[in-house]
Amino acid sequence: MEGLVSRAIGELLRPFLSPEELHASFEIMGVDTELISDRTYFVVEQSGTLAGCGGWSRRATHFGADHWHDRDSRPLDPRAEAARVRAMYTHPDFARKGIGRAILARCETEASAEDFRELELVATLAGEPLYRACGYIETERFEAQAPSGAAVPLVRMRKSM
Repeated sequence: MEGLVSRAIGELLRPFLSPEELHASFEIMGVDTELISDRTYFVVEQSGTLAGCGGWSRRATHFGADHWHDRDSRPLDPRAEAARVRAMYTHPDFARKGIGRAILARCETEASAEDFRELELVATLAGEPLYRACGYIETERFEAQAPSGAAVPLVRMRKSM
């Protein structure tokens, strides 16, 4: 998965970010093994190639890979809080072919089955159009400060189910 994530960040974000912002993206984004351990992370394989991955979380962390400092493993209350869609990546060769949409639909179905009525995510500028097309509404634009000092523009989005 590391190779897929690296290519997705490096190639799909490049048109949206400055070189400094792109470098900083690698500092805050990546594989989140907590989702894998929670069994809420999914992969799509096509013709023997890992085409995409992503998942959802019943924990409070909004975004960031294992190495990101701003993590909160506190369980969410589905009656009062939104589940988190996290760590969504599509291999550049499979971009805009329905992979992300399929993973997102699976996340929504699974979170709903655990009584969550809302989902929240933090989108990259490259991912924002997909989430808008899937019914997510922007709630905030902000920047995440990477350890290098560069800021990465992000968009918090929400959807009621």
